[in-house]
Amino acid sequence: MGKKGKKEKKGRGAEKTAAKMEKKVSKRSRKEEEDLEALIVHFQTLDARKTEVVETPCSPPSPRLNASLSAHPEKDELILFGGEYFNGQKTVLYNELYVYHIRKDTWTKVDIPSPPPRRCAHQAVMVPQGGGQLWVFGGEFASPNGEQFYHYKDLWVLHLATKTWEQVRSTGGPSGRSGHRMVAWKRQLILFGGFHESTRDYIYYNDVYAFNLDTFAWSKLSPAGTGPTPRSGCQMSVTPQGGIVLYGGYSKQRVKKDVDKGTRHSDMFLLKPEDGREDKWVWTRINPSGVKPTPRSGFSVAMAPNHQTLFFGGVCDKEEEENLEGEFFNDLYFYDATRNRWFAGQLKGPKSEKKNRRRGRKEEPEGGSQQACGRASAQGPVDVVKKVVVEDGTMVTIKQVLAAPGSVGQAQSEDEDSSEEASSPVPGPCPRSNAMLAVKHGMLYVYGGMFEAGDRQITLSDLHCLDLHRMEAWKALVEMDPETQEWLEETDSEEDSEEEVEGAEGGYEDEDSAEESSAED
Repeated sequence: MGKKGKKEKKGRGAEKTAAKMEKKVSKRSRKEEEDLEALIVHFQTLDARKTEVVETPCSPPSPRLNASLSAHPEKDELILFGGEYFNGQKTVLYNELYVYHIRKDTWTKVDIPSPPPRRCAHQAVMVPQGGGQLWVFGGEFASPNGEQFYHYKDLWVLHLATKTWEQVRSTGGPSGRSGHRMVAWKRQLILFGGFHESTRDYIYYNDVYAFNLDTFAWSKLSPAGTGPTPRSGCQMSVTPQGGIVLYGGYSKQRVKKDVDKGTRHSDMFLLKPEDGREDKWVWTRINPSGVKPTPRSGFSVAMAPNHQTLFFGGVCDKEEEENLEGEFFNDLYFYDATRNRWFAGQLKGPKSEKKNRRRGRKEEPEGGSQQACGRASAQGPVDVVKKVVVEDGTMVTIKQVLAAPGSVGQAQSEDEDSSEEASSPVPGPCPRSNAMLAVKHGMLYVYGGMFEAGDRQITLSDLHCLDLHRMEAWKALVEMDPETQEWLEETDSEEDSEEEVEGAEGGYEDEDSAEESSAED
């Protein structure tokens, strides 16, 4: 009894500490959020000028990260919403809606009256009801100088059939946050984690909420068992067995005044209904076999056609004294919930090359040793380093991880196709974090994101696709040259700072002309 009592007291103490921390964060951030609310209202006033739906054929969207890319449930379309862009001096947030027409390989900008306010790091979930509905929760808005943040706690739905936005108001939902994760589970939206950050404080969450798509009501879940620690940016996906799997994520904690320590989580959990009841859930820690991704943050997730979870890219920040250097990735991993196993995604290479290699192997008696060599070299990704000279003359070194030939989503087999001799690495999207992922008709689409080169942040606007059934080679649909990326040096004076904010507001207001100029460049 004594030990149990102590554990219960310890648990209550941790809850009180978390509650105090949230109250402290809320109090300190209230003032800056009030300032940002005025700016948000200003932008909403501009959006209110839209009185009818206007669809305009356009060039590909401008560079951005932390947006959402969703596959239309009935049409061959991808829906891009929101996101952010930073050019070294100002931060721009978006609430634009773009549609990519897959068969036509064209883009359309869709202006709809009364859209959600501008945001990034939100969550968007597509459900098939009513011709397709895109549910959007939370996210954040940043001041033009990138020093103040407003975290949303609103819920919106985009009705694709009628092209109308609707804000769904319901009490009892999650607090304002970004970096959370949300999935559609039966007739509910299940939301986990995220973080809230102000100028001076921050807090990470590990709470779980459910939104009922029939009653439009929020409920906070209290799963049994030991669940994940507070975090944001984790992998969250629904398993074929009806559970929800959660992997990785990122959090930080203050170790002393003005010193924070970041943690890249690599643990994995299963959240599922207990005894088949939808009102009672339980956490279970799981330890999958296979080849797990290396610890990282900023990775992207989508569902593969065979109910496997697809994992792409990310960044691993290496802290050395006061320097922070990030290693970016463009590798693929698959998690098979049925077998509780990770697999590294490996490309087979174009078919024409495979046929040539097959003929060559028939002519040479040493084919067996070549086969063994090919299998060994296909076990891991290949590092390619290239140098790029940017517009200011700076030499930037980009490390790219290219997948070696092999099979994907399954163990290395002994058949002829998967045992081909390794060819040269197949080019694909450059390494990046916070990219947007979507899967439609067995094709994986990767759009945008960012990588860092020294003190510069390169925001991307390229679009690539990969056939997940054939796993042969990436195809570039929209290309981008990082050398053309605008980058402005930081200014330190107060006068420059004021001009920067004014200019940023103007940039927000006149996005259309800015995008046209960017497209021309």
